[in-house]
Amino acid sequence: MKTTTILSTCLAAALVSGCMTPAPAPAPVPAPVAYVPPAPQPAVGVAGLTERKPDLCGASQNYASAIGQPGSIIPTLGVTSEYRVVEYRGIEPQDYVPSRVVFRLDAAGIITNVDCG
Repeated sequence: MKTTTILSTCLAAALVSGCMTPAPAPAPVPAPVAYVPPAPQPAVGVAGLTERKPDLCGASQNYASAIGQPGSIIPTLGVTSEYRVVEYRGIEPQDYVPSRVVFRLDAAGIITNVDCG
């Protein structure tokens, strides 16, 4: 009987220990990583603006005589390159094309400025 008691005690201990899970090992702490700031980007123009090329479209040479004229004469000027007409307080897209001629009109529809862009 004593053997039976020892055997049942061992069996009970084995069952209890099988139900218990061992304590998890602590997670490894990663080594600190030094912060490396990104390399500075070269500036493009002033405060991120695209640098404007001086009169690549020939606005001051070819269309300066249109200043002071009504905007209706623009189609008769014989502009051979791309051009844009910006009305007074009109919305102007911000894409810059150095070879494009831009005619700017006042509230009365008179050409006040001719430039490139």
